[in-house]
Amino acid sequence: MIGRPWGEVLSTSAGDLLVIRPKRIKLPFWMVLLGLLLRWSGRLLWWCLRHPVVTVSVVLALWLYVEFDWPGLVVPLVLAATASAVWRWRDESSWWTFLAGPLLGSCRRVFVYRRAWREAMTLCGLAEMYDHRPVLPELLRVRSDQALDVLTVRMVRGQTPEQFQAVSANLAYAFGRRHARIYSERPGDPPTRTGHAAWLLRLVDRVRYRDRPTLVYLALVRTDALRTVVPPFAVPAVPDFTALPLARREDLRTWSLHLLSTHVLLGGATRSGKGSVLWSLVRVLGGGIASGLVRLWVIDPKGGMEFGLGRPMFARFAGTSFEAMADLLDEAVEVLRERQTRLAGRVRVHTPTEADPLVVVLIDEMAALTAYLQDVELRKRIASSLGLLLSQGAGVGVLVVAALQDPRKDVLPFRDLFPTRIALGLTEASQVDMVLGDGARKRGALADQMPRWAKGVGYVILDGTPDPMRVRFSYVSDDDIRDMARQYPAPVDASDILAQVGRETATEPVRLPLPRKPSGPLLPESLRNLLDRDAGGDAR
Repeated sequence: MIGRPWGEVLSTSAGDLLVIRPKRIKLPFWMVLLGLLLRWSGRLLWWCLRHPVVTVSVVLALWLYVEFDWPGLVVPLVLAATASAVWRWRDESSWWTFLAGPLLGSCRRVFVYRRAWREAMTLCGLAEMYDHRPVLPELLRVRSDQALDVLTVRMVRGQTPEQFQAVSANLAYAFGRRHARIYSERPGDPPTRTGHAAWLLRLVDRVRYRDRPTLVYLALVRTDALRTVVPPFAVPAVPDFTALPLARREDLRTWSLHLLSTHVLLGGATRSGKGSVLWSLVRVLGGGIASGLVRLWVIDPKGGMEFGLGRPMFARFAGTSFEAMADLLDEAVEVLRERQTRLAGRVRVHTPTEADPLVVVLIDEMAALTAYLQDVELRKRIASSLGLLLSQGAGVGVLVVAALQDPRKDVLPFRDLFPTRIALGLTEASQVDMVLGDGARKRGALADQMPRWAKGVGYVILDGTPDPMRVRFSYVSDDDIRDMARQYPAPVDASDILAQVGRETATEPVRLPLPRKPSGPLLPESLRNLLDRDAGGDAR
């Protein structure tokens, strides 16, 4: 037998139907007021614990005002502003990292992003429904620098970073920006710690940079630092092949190329700035070229129009003869075979030295060799050599850096053999994934939407993550190239790797005209006589 519910009977009807209202417990007014006061005090205490800097600043300001009146507030503000100005003048990077960045991020979190957060998440399709109530991703933190706002967001249970990446453009415009990217891991690497307290700082970094699968990072470009031309980088005396500075990132840091043990594919439409990438690479290798640590073997199918100015820097050069280009690639394969025989069982990765230098095969307009070359036998020979170099050359120090306009498979069948890829301005959305890999465009690599001013602006994949980064490569003028060619010429004696400065591998072969069978007139004899007679009548 079911017991009667505890409460007050409101009404009854025929049968056993009862309408019950729970019995109310009446509390005195002072107890209700005390409960509200304790509740608000707990919330205030929790907020103070979560925002210690603001709490300490407010308490200190109140104490100074009580003790010293208005001078107690004005004098510390003037001293703090002076110290901040001096700090920025002496070390702007640390000033942004420890002072300006956190303050600006906190202000923008409250006055910019929190105000539009619910609306933006709902309209961009990131709000979920649970128990008939909307559940929104939680904005945890905003970290700002000179150019970017990086928002740390806790996803709703069941969401994935791919859902944010699919609406990255919507999120950018929702917050009044043009560019946004989504990172599944915290962007940036832990800093290198030195000194007596390095062990403690490394422990802190281990907690700060730990893997957090429930978080996603939204980077919004507040100020486009890539609109200004990037000047050429300094030429190091000994290039670091694991970090060659080539471009400026959106956060004003330098993007460096890891060239050792990799091949580089550069995709970009006409007048997108491919020359900036190639010449920036040649420039930072200048010190190694002059010392013999690096040998550049250059193929320029445009007859030397792109690389002719830097001819003294190249140990090998082929620009007019496709036979010479094929010979150059064949001899690169010979170097590869010789090093494999010599280094097998001794090392896994070749270490460049002046006696055994790094060989970089630089190819401009690669489609001219793999797709547009009319000589079928010569094209097959080039494709065979390129396939061997791309599949086996990275470990023995014979690297390929290639540029092309059309990244389709029928133009470049061994596209997947390039581990490192760079995408400049492209003509079609599908080409972005062809160059950078599947899903790159959804993750924010909008290389097909480059504005007209964006010469040398492109997308690269960050080391260790699939997330793209927008960069601008340095601009190397013709005068800079001439100075480089004069200051960093390749050594003349380079017989150790079959290289000879000042000649191509082969001359352009003399091709005899193909014999043609005589053919008769295309028109019947009667019709041709009729046309000749009419033409003669018109002449009269």
